[in-house]
Amino acid sequence: MKGIVFTEFLDLVEEKFGLETVQQIINEVETKSDGVYTAVGTYDHGEMFAMVSKLSEISGIGIPNLLEFYGEHFFDILASSYPQFMQKKDLFSFLETIDNYIHPEVLKLYPDAELPKFKAKSVDSTQLELIYQSKRKMIDFAVGLIKGAATYFEEKVDVQKSKINLDGEEVELKITKIG
Repeated sequence: MKGIVFTEFLDLVEEKFGLETVQQIINEVETKSDGVYTAVGTYDHGEMFAMVSKLSEISGIGIPNLLEFYGEHFFDILASSYPQFMQKKDLFSFLETIDNYIHPEVLKLYPDAELPKFKAKSVDSTQLELIYQSKRKMIDFAVGLIKGAATYFEEKVDVQKSKINLDGEEVELKITKIG
């Protein structure tokens, strides 16, 4: 997993929970990196789960909620850092370009990035089905990214998820525009 995901997570934890919480997470979670990340480095995604688990323990907020909240925040970072990917007019057209435009462009910038796969299928003008596939099983982070994108495109959506397989590597999302 690219280091920017880790550095931005720790920045968000500092902003919302304080520097003491960041230090507690770094001190109490055993990681190969010892809690030191660079934005362009590559790190084991297990370290992210360990840090989010520790934050959940400290804050009393569930892991899925923390990952979704972080995903929403991280979308803002991506949108401001990579405005060239934000040329679509609406959420659905944006989501439909993830695998055939955005991810190939990301791989040009970060050839060693391991990206999830998304298969989009438009149901109608108010509903999109999206199949998420990733060995990292970070569907809640992906839902947060989608909600962050909806906010960016000034749209309100409901996102429902259902597992296609039991281990969470493949999840179907039904995204419905509200209003």
